[in-house]
Amino acid sequence: MSHGLLPLSGGSPNPQPPRQEPSEAELWDAYSRAVVQAVEAVGPAVLSVETARGRSVGSGFVFTPDGFVITNSHVVRAARRLAVRLSDGRRLQADLVGDDPDTDVAVVRIGADHLPAAPLGDSKHLRAGQLVIAIGNPLGFQSTVTAGVVSALGRSLRSVTGRLMEDVIQTDAALNPGNSGGPLVNSRGEVVGVNTATILPAQGICFAVAVNTARTVAIQLMRHGHVRRGRIGVSGQNVRLNPEAARLHGLSQETGLLVLSVEEGSPADRADVLPGDVIVGLDGTPVTGVDDLHRWLIEERIGVTAALTLVRGLQL
Repeated sequence: MSHGLLPLSGGSPNPQPPRQEPSEAELWDAYSRAVVQAVEAVGPAVLSVETARGRSVGSGFVFTPDGFVITNSHVVRAARRLAVRLSDGRRLQADLVGDDPDTDVAVVRIGADHLPAAPLGDSKHLRAGQLVIAIGNPLGFQSTVTAGVVSALGRSLRSVTGRLMEDVIQTDAALNPGNSGGPLVNSRGEVVGVNTATILPAQGICFAVAVNTARTVAIQLMRHGHVRRGRIGVSGQNVRLNPEAARLHGLSQETGLLVLSVEEGSPADRADVLPGDVIVGLDGTPVTGVDDLHRWLIEERIGVTAALTLVRGLQL
């Protein structure tokens, strides 16, 4: 009887051909296809926002077939009359449904049905380096497309009201005046952001409101005409705590919110909050300044009882 021996070395009896890396032309073709398909999916829903005299002031996009449009608050807030120009060339009058300068999101409605609507994606799935496409009407040039990547996530910007806009997308897709309110789109043809700002004179530093924020705000604007947020009825400023006093009161934080005034009849007034008090916590969450208070005072907190932690007579 004979026995065959399997070789322990010397290569496979069926060697595989070396893997062929895609050529540069093939890579560019894939990139181009992704951009083209995204533009074809969303482009028909993109429009320009105009004043009554026909001057283009920004962009927007239809997100429901019955004519609801998302744009930026700063695009429409000062306009007495509005119109939009659709991608097919039609110019229609528009009505402001509501705007929220705290997030720079607005909703307008046009009198038309069966419109092409842009699908809204989920911005929490974005990753740095991901391909994104901006579509809008910069400087009056209709239906302009630029492409880039997500440069960073979770950025913060100050709105015109001074409130902190959070979860902002940074991208290097080129934006110019007139792009404001237009969609930032992923390679699947879903809106992931609302283009809102650039840093001048820097190049390639542009920002978009995350679509998850825009969707939440748009729903409230459609329901109420404004965004409902909780309030406690104080005005204040951020202050640095005296380290010795902070240790005395068992505070690990370095800053708090100094109360400057209390609105009569407000929840803070009913809780006997006084000017000069320093708010350091709310419902067990540290308050290091006004931004922490704004984060806490969301719609879900309206009517909810909460424990306010403050220090009175604190030497700053």
